[in-house]
Amino acid sequence: MADDPKPTEPTGEAPQPAATDAAAPAGAPKPAKPPASMATFKRELRKEIRRKAHQPEINFLNITAMLDMMTIILVFLLKSMSSSSASIPQSADLQLPKSVLTSEAAQDGLSVVISKSQIIVDDHVVAPVPALPAYSIEGKYKRSGPSDLYIVPLANAAQAWRETDKRVRAATGKDPSTSDAIIIADGNTPYRILVEVLYTLGETEYGKLHLMVLQGAKK
Repeated sequence: MADDPKPTEPTGEAPQPAATDAAAPAGAPKPAKPPASMATFKRELRKEIRRKAHQPEINFLNITAMLDMMTIILVFLLKSMSSSSASIPQSADLQLPKSVLTSEAAQDGLSVVISKSQIIVDDHVVAPVPALPAYSIEGKYKRSGPSDLYIVPLANAAQAWRETDKRVRAATGKDPSTSDAIIIADGNTPYRILVEVLYTLGETEYGKLHLMVLQGAKK
């Protein structure tokens, strides 16, 4: 009888696959990388945010010149919207002289009212007019006494209006070297007082002086 083969004892080692010399095909895809951890993802995200971050630019508009322009336009609009100097209400203190002229009255300019009792510039009283038989403004309102023609309060008010009008004229393309004034005088104003007003306005760069009168009947 032939001898039975002896059983072999297990060694505990996994059987090794047989080695092969065959290489992987050239076009075979590479094995996929394992997914990144959450910590790696956050780290890379922070790097990208820092890379793309930049100092915000401070963009601002210099509006100084624009404000100057708007101020001039506002003054011009206020002057345009003000009441016309041609519509002057008459009273016992102010009676305009009559004229045969039929031309239209001037609309633009400083309004200077000479009534029987006071001189008014742009709705502000600047000096009283003495009662007759006085024919001149009191000396305390003059530059150098009663014989002077220069009325100081009138000049101050006219100069303040002149500065504003100068800027408006420069902005609108008009000649800024002179301004207009409209004299609204009572028909019985003494000649001396009228000359004093005209002289004072001429000294404060008012080159065109208009005398307001009642318009004659149109033919």
